[in-house]
Amino acid sequence: MITTLFTRITDTSKELKLFAVASLAMGMAYSIIDATFNNFLNERFALSGFERSFLEFPRELPGFLVVFVSALLWFLCSRRLGTVAMLLGIVGTILIGFVSPTYTAMIIGLFIYSLGQHLFMPLASTIGMELAREGQTGQRLGQLNAIRNLAAIIGSFMVFLGFRFLGLNFHHTFALAALGFVVATIFMASMTSEKIARPRLYLKLHREYRLYYLLSVLYGSRKQLFITFAPWVLVTVFHQPTQIIATLLTIGGIIGIIFQPFLGRATDRLGERFVLASEAVLLIFVCLGYGFAKFLFSENIAFLIACVCFLLDQMLMSVNMARATYIKKIAIHADHVQPALTISVTIDHIFSISIALLGGVIWNAFGFQYVFLLGMVIACANFVAALQVRTPSKIALVSI
Repeated sequence: MITTLFTRITDTSKELKLFAVASLAMGMAYSIIDATFNNFLNERFALSGFERSFLEFPRELPGFLVVFVSALLWFLCSRRLGTVAMLLGIVGTILIGFVSPTYTAMIIGLFIYSLGQHLFMPLASTIGMELAREGQTGQRLGQLNAIRNLAAIIGSFMVFLGFRFLGLNFHHTFALAALGFVVATIFMASMTSEKIARPRLYLKLHREYRLYYLLSVLYGSRKQLFITFAPWVLVTVFHQPTQIIATLLTIGGIIGIIFQPFLGRATDRLGERFVLASEAVLLIFVCLGYGFAKFLFSENIAFLIACVCFLLDQMLMSVNMARATYIKKIAIHADHVQPALTISVTIDHIFSISIALLGGVIWNAFGFQYVFLLGMVIACANFVAALQVRTPSKIALVSI
């Protein structure tokens, strides 16, 4: 097994190796920040539920702006645009960790950090599919996602060890994250540039991709509920410290190393329709667990259920690769893929920002459980939309 793995690594192209290392370093940086950010906010600024949800506006606004930024930088190939995204990550991380004495100053750093993060989101799929063999795009995306899961394990485990045994504080973790972005920048910049034959039409919507756009809307809405409120439930409802979030991210990363390649192969073999519909069904149960376990079970059992839901949701986030392979299969022209992926980020953020604010209002007015009741409605809509997916190369395996 070790010999086979070594042979695969040595036979891998130079570009894929560079991107894999960049993905590993970047994933570690994101994981370190994910594991500490909610506790950093809680300890530094003592935000209420509504204030925490309102913070998603400056955090998610770059997701709306990303298509316009990409259009302005159309002359950069995907790999050079990825380098720019990593540079923004460095600047934003340093500002949040070291130059944020006030809430307003922190928001400026968060906006820059988030712009880099959202700029890279469609590029991760674009570059991954560029480096895939024909008919194995899902498998390649799954492998790269597995690398990012390995990075999540390393990053979150570093946070766990640091806070539990080494006396690390938030300054240390933000410094480590900035260093990870520096390494990712170096390796992204080392990749060979691609030629841009003509300006890419980032700002044009195509009627043929309307189902893909709808799936993006539903994904953005569902994603934002869990990014914003799932860890906030663990921190504020179950009163868990930084180490617990870091531990869950570590466990999720370990599971993801196995699950991501499996999901990629499943997408290639079973088709996007089956994978997307299955995700929607599982999300209904995740919402039930998050929202109502506390009222149905003892405190300890409810907490364990919330942890399971947290891990399951981490896994289901990866189903976004099926949306990426779907647009690649139905694209009228190859040049449409990256702009479609980019504009989908903007589309989903139009709704995700609204959902975050709405969720904060619902949390304050009615209780956190009703936020996840809204998530169940979105999951049901996602299931109906997923059943409409058709691709040229696959016969649908799920019937209405």
